[in-house]
Amino acid sequence: MKLQFIGKNIEITDALKEITAKKFEKLDKFFSKDIEGKVTFSSVKNDKIFEATIYLPNSTILRAEESTSDMYTSIDIVLDNLERQIRKNKTKLQKKYQALETIRFEKISEPVEEEEPKIVRVKNFDVATMSEEEAILQIELLNHDFFIFKNAKDSKTNVLYKRKDGNYGLIIAD
Repeated sequence: MKLQFIGKNIEITDALKEITAKKFEKLDKFFSKDIEGKVTFSSVKNDKIFEATIYLPNSTILRAEESTSDMYTSIDIVLDNLERQIRKNKTKLQKKYQALETIRFEKISEPVEEEEPKIVRVKNFDVATMSEEEAILQIELLNHDFFIFKNAKDSKTNVLYKRKDGNYGLIIAD
């Protein structure tokens, strides 16, 4: 796996790069060597945040993020989460990549049988036209994690969502 290292508010030492690359070798049993990944180290106050994103062909992305007081602990938790994602979705990934030799499953033990997530509720609603500021007010009044609206500036459908850091993110659909 080819890793790209990014640091935010933290200096990435050669030792940290080496340890991370060595720990990510644990995932080599699942991927061919041409898989690319991006790891981001960041520090916010006393939290050490580690984020890993693995890019598979056909627009499939594996991602995990963890924040602890120790960077090495965050790395270990993220690796465990990525491996759990792969094991949990083994069958789906095998079907999607059966023609490609991107993912290997010979060494994976049988996944834990879990009930497949399903759609349990469908809700229809009218998408109102409003400004981003009005959408922020709505998301707060409704106490939701996200809000869909048509932006008054360009009439495009937008999704406003609350981020873990308390700020907002905006997704613009074309």
